[in-house]
Amino acid sequence: MASFPYSWRLIFLFLAVAAMGKAVAAGYTTPVFRPTPWKLAYATFYGDETAAETMGGACGAFSCDARIQSIAIRILPSPPSPATNLCPPNWSQDSNNGGWCNPPRTHFDMAKPAFMKIAQWKAGIVPVLFRRVTCVRKGGVRLMFQGNGYWLLVYVMNVGGGGDIANMWVKGSKTGWISMSHNWGASYQAFATLGGQSLSFKLTSYTSHETIIAYNVAPSNWRAGMTYGSNVNFH
Repeated sequence: MASFPYSWRLIFLFLAVAAMGKAVAAGYTTPVFRPTPWKLAYATFYGDETAAETMGGACGAFSCDARIQSIAIRILPSPPSPATNLCPPNWSQDSNNGGWCNPPRTHFDMAKPAFMKIAQWKAGIVPVLFRRVTCVRKGGVRLMFQGNGYWLLVYVMNVGGGGDIANMWVKGSKTGWISMSHNWGASYQAFATLGGQSLSFKLTSYTSHETIIAYNVAPSNWRAGMTYGSNVNFH
């Protein structure tokens, strides 16, 4: 009789492992990225009310560094917004008098319409509380192609989770995994003969180190100027 409860425990353990395996196979995973604690920073603005001087980049709104592109920042009292680290220092001025972007100060150089959501523009520079939050995206990452059959430049959009990319690889239907080099913002490039092959991509998050693989994202007749969607994203 002593072995009866033990046998049942083995059965329950087997069922639990099987259920876990089904959950993983179905794509159910625990989110990896977690919001950070609130921190103190400062914010200024640039451009005019139209935000016409805002450059398109990795976030779709800014020219971003690849490692922190599309980071969702909650600036009190505003909703989450994309942000970047592209706020150039001005070493000719004191950090408290014009050199607002000088390290180690944490600073946000915002488009004027966004700044006016949290302060009057006449304030110039204001203290803010911020934290990184999960970038909630609908659907998988999207990849916009440029280049040709011998040089592929891929611009990554709709990045979820921590909103950042550390490394990226491409695999043709006739090749192994090829490491891609960083070009600018959220763009990565590969100097390889990939024309006439279906393409898969592997991406690793800088923040969470999560790796996702998007198999057969682009068909063998892919071409530059097209955007291809996937069904995977960071959590």
